[in-house]
Amino acid sequence: MAQAFAAPFGAAPAAPRLRLTRRGRLVLIAFPVFVASILLLAGLTAVLSPARAGDSAPVQTQTVQITVQQGQSLWSVAAQYAPDRDPRVVIGEIVELNGLDSARVLPGQQLLVPREG
Repeated sequence: MAQAFAAPFGAAPAAPRLRLTRRGRLVLIAFPVFVASILLLAGLTAVLSPARAGDSAPVQTQTVQITVQQGQSLWSVAAQYAPDRDPRVVIGEIVELNGLDSARVLPGQQLLVPREG
């Protein structure tokens, strides 16, 4: 009887069949569905959400162009054109508006200065 179950000489033994448990089937099906759902939600969010930096419209700064006079500094210009505001803030705006590297100005230099009001 032992010979009836023996494999013929030279034949490869049969590979065992893969058997999935209930948990294995759940993982095999649920994990790809979960990943696909996350990717779909991320894609829809990227496509449908509006890109905006803030809720309000950008504030337009009103400016006036001046010519720096002999003896004037950014501090005196800021105090003259925006007397009710902190000169340090106004100087920062002047530097930003004109793309200055420093707060040093020369006589005859044209500057945009934020106008109050």
